[in-house]
Amino acid sequence: MSGMPRTLALTLSFLVVAIVAGAASHALEPAASPRSTSGKSLSLDDAIKELELIRPPRPKFADDFTIPTAGGQTFKLSAQRGKPVFINFWATWCPPCLEEMPALERLWRAQKDGGFVMLAVTVDANPKLAAPYVERHGFTFTIGLDPKMELANTYGVRALPSSFLIDRDGRLAAVAVGPRVWDNTAAHALIERLAR
Repeated sequence: MSGMPRTLALTLSFLVVAIVAGAASHALEPAASPRSTSGKSLSLDDAIKELELIRPPRPKFADDFTIPTAGGQTFKLSAQRGKPVFINFWATWCPPCLEEMPALERLWRAQKDGGFVMLAVTVDANPKLAAPYVERHGFTFTIGLDPKMELANTYGVRALPSSFLIDRDGRLAAVAVGPRVWDNTAAHALIERLAR
C-alpha cells in the first residue's frame, strides 16, 4: 500500500471492514436483554474476550501525542494519566464508524463521571466535515483532528473504525479493528476494570 494514495488505501481497508461488519451487522443491534451500566460481574479478560478485542502480547505504553481538537483546544495523551482513555479513529465517509458512534456516546455518558476519557479522532482530509456531523447528532465526547493521518499512522491504523483502549497507567490494554457494541455490559466492565 506504500505507493497507493491514502484515500484509496483507506477505502480498500474500509471495504474489507464493511464486508466483515455486514456479515456480523446483527452484533451492532441492541441486545434483547436489558443492559446494565455496570459490568462488575465480568473480569477484564472476559470483557476483552466478549468484545473480541486484540490484547497486546506484552505490556506496552501507548505512544504519547498531542492533537488539535474540533473545539479549538489540544488533547495530550500523557496529561490523562490516572484515567482510562478510549481512542477511536473514524471518518465521516465511513458507514460502520458512524453506525457505532451513538453507542460510543452512551458509553461516554455513563462512564465519564468516573474519570473516563474518550477521544474520537477523525481522519477526514477536510477537518471541517466533522464538527457539523458531531453537532447534528449531539455527540459530546472530544473530537481530535488528524487530516494528514499522522496519529493514525503512529498507531498503525489500517482500517476504520479502529479503537485503542489505554489503562490508567498509560499502557495499551486492547485494540478493536472494526465496529463494536460499545454500550453493552462487557464494554462497561472493560472501562470499569481499566479505571482500577
